[in-house]
Amino acid sequence: MVDRLGESEREKGLGELNGWVYDAATGAISHVFKFKNFSEAFGFMSRVALAAEQAGHHPDWSNSYNSVTVTLTTHDAGGLSVRDISLAKAIDAIVA
Repeated sequence: MVDRLGESEREKGLGELNGWVYDAATGAISHVFKFKNFSEAFGFMSRVALAAEQAGHHPDWSNSYNSVTVTLTTHDAGGLSVRDISLAKAIDAIVA
């Protein structure tokens, strides 16, 4: 089992990400990604799915046409963990 991040660890991790927002009520980080069209959004989701499967850590997400909302939290830890920060970094690299 992985541990939930403390406040200073969480802030440090968020500082290494691009545009992710922490929600204290849910203990999760989220990001809304916008693309030119549905095809680009779906391609992004496919690449994220492969990265998530490789990491063994899967996002909560939704898609509406050219928009993909990704939410990350570690349910076993009861909030944000290093696994969420790592996957968020991988997702950031996909859109870079």
